[in-house]
Amino acid sequence: MEAKESRPQGFPELKNDTFLRAAWGEETDYTPVWCMRQAGRYLPEFRETRAAQDFFSTCRSPEACCELTLQPLRRFPLDAAIIFSDILVVPQALGMEVTMVPGKGPSFPEPLREERDLERLQDPATVASELGYVFQAITLTRQRLAGRVPLIGFAGAPWTLMTYMVEGGGSSTMSQAKRWLYQRPQASHQLLRILTDALVPYLVGQVAAGAQALQLFESHAGHLGPQLFSKFALPYIRDVSKRVKAGLQEAGLAPVPMIIFAKDGHFALEELAQAGYEVVGLDWTVAPEKARERVGKTVTLQGNLDPCALYASEEEIGKLVQQMLNDFGPQRYIANLGHGLYPDMDPEHVGAFVDAVHKHSRLLRQN
Repeated sequence: MEAKESRPQGFPELKNDTFLRAAWGEETDYTPVWCMRQAGRYLPEFRETRAAQDFFSTCRSPEACCELTLQPLRRFPLDAAIIFSDILVVPQALGMEVTMVPGKGPSFPEPLREERDLERLQDPATVASELGYVFQAITLTRQRLAGRVPLIGFAGAPWTLMTYMVEGGGSSTMSQAKRWLYQRPQASHQLLRILTDALVPYLVGQVAAGAQALQLFESHAGHLGPQLFSKFALPYIRDVSKRVKAGLQEAGLAPVPMIIFAKDGHFALEELAQAGYEVVGLDWTVAPEKARERVGKTVTLQGNLDPCALYASEEEIGKLVQQMLNDFGPQRYIANLGHGLYPDMDPEHVGAFVDAVHKHSRLLRQN
């Protein structure tokens, strides 16, 4: 793979590996914590950095992505950084036009409507070379982190990417994408295979560039019931993990822990725990104790405070965190929210969340 030759050497030594140890299922002195969308609009400095540029121009600037990734770490003692990027850079690299409409979200002016529209897509083998700017951002960020905490790379899972490409943007029902599953099952599988073929070298390339863990976002799992999920989502989720692991080995790269986050996919928890990922992310609709019972001790769990709990007082946030930590138990656990941070959240309350995890998880281990 191309990325192997350009593999950057000599990254600074990692000083805080708590997140990685928890991801691998090793014992930790306290519970590590990071937040989905920790680099986000809730930070005034993020809004300032982003103000001058349109969204995807920012994504294509390694310098801007690096700065945005590091901003939350200057404020909070988080245990991991996640590269600032977007899941929709993959459909872009496949040749689809995507714009970010302020106040509305992503928009595809020419979504996939017919089976023959699949012919418009570029060869998935070229995707990694189109996304060199993401790899540059990862390498730059890894250097500038100076070993402070590990850096997470990520991508959207095939079904979630397919929903955007067919719907042409966000949707409350995903009825156009699901119509494909029912009316064009063959073409749907063809599209999901194209996306998987694009994601594997992209994720391996992120590790070659310096990512120390990978998260796959199946954000739209909840729109599929158990049957559609096991037919059109799960096989590709499994395939991504299996092929990325093989790809890392082939490229002579050390393995990294992989996280699967399937939002509202609680009906498939057992299957996700056996899909080849070291960590299963949970949203806030799942009771931690029940999740632990269902998945056993073989995987690490990540989550799952309701993001809206950060609207509560700092004192209340502390209590909610304490309860969450008790429910998950001290080991094989990474604290996070059950979804991303919202733009109107108070940074002070995000700080209170992070501090409460560190404080209560240390107390929990003493008792």
